[in-house]
Amino acid sequence: MDDRNFHIPSGCGIVGIISKNGQIFSGEKIIISICNMIERGNGLGSGFAGYGIYPDFSDKWCFHIMYNSEKDFEILENYLEETFEIIHSEPISVKKNKKLNSIPNLWRYFLKIKEEKLNGLSEEDIIIEKVMFINKNIENVFVFSSGKNMGIFKGVGNPDEIADFYKIYEYKGYLWTAHNRFPTNTVAWWGGAHPFGIIDWSVVHNGEISSYGINRRYLENFGYYCTLYTDTEVITYLFDLLYRKHKLDFETIGNIIASPFWFQIERIKDENFKNFLKTLRIIYGPALVNGPFAIIVSNSEYMIGLNDRIKLRPLVAAEDENYYYLSSEESAIKVISKNLVDVYQVEAGKPVIFKAKWQK
Repeated sequence: MDDRNFHIPSGCGIVGIISKNGQIFSGEKIIISICNMIERGNGLGSGFAGYGIYPDFSDKWCFHIMYNSEKDFEILENYLEETFEIIHSEPISVKKNKKLNSIPNLWRYFLKIKEEKLNGLSEEDIIIEKVMFINKNIENVFVFSSGKNMGIFKGVGNPDEIADFYKIYEYKGYLWTAHNRFPTNTVAWWGGAHPFGIIDWSVVHNGEISSYGINRRYLENFGYYCTLYTDTEVITYLFDLLYRKHKLDFETIGNIIASPFWFQIERIKDENFKNFLKTLRIIYGPALVNGPFAIIVSNSEYMIGLNDRIKLRPLVAAEDENYYYLSSEESAIKVISKNLVDVYQVEAGKPVIFKAKWQK
């Protein structure tokens, strides 16, 4: 009997693969891995993120767009032309699939920011400002991917269906993540599938975020707005805020997002470390993510795995000669690698950080 008839309502499937030496590899590998966990979804959301997939436009910002009307699309294009040179644009290439429903129009732009628009701002801050404006103010238009030389592909369907629809097997990248969703308390729609992204960040998540409300309001103070109706969106913006803007390392970010309980902090004998954790809780309390979660967070250099502070969702790390892996299940790694040299459970609240050796 097909395994997709058996579901695990508390467990989405997540997986990530990063090449140690920066060699690109086909998306076929990530498809095989995520489809080995088909029972972790229910057909209401799946997606993929690939890095290194646009070598011909590697220095251009790439926007993946969902839209529902030509009028709204025209408003979008006029808005983009105010800030960007449109180097190239085209429909995202897809393959018809009768099993998928409510498919939006899909488009991609390769963009260069006009010099006069920089005004001392970083390109990343401009991209975030424009993405937030589009997703918040232009009706029925959403930017769901906005990095350089990377792209997110997602929708409502099983992972094999979404992979076939976007022809993921035709892309090649050095880092891939994937998600198989079982929505529990948020709506299932194309923009709400995982991964979530902003600039070159992408996040896939298994679990539920009970602190979504306070996390969202905290992020709004820094110009991040949640518009995609899924709790995972806050994690994406928290990583950008804490790592890129506040210049914190991933270990410190882990101690913010998955902070130890107060009673655990009080038991720490190292007074300096105890005071450090207390300071983080005081300053970054609204960035604490409550609820069960296992996440894989990626950017153009790193792939990070993180569990909640009591590890209520599974997350396995592994490596072989050529790749680092993260996954909800060991089986999803072993199906694509027969020569693993290390396999271990990610510890509660402690990030596992993989950086390709070719990245300096």
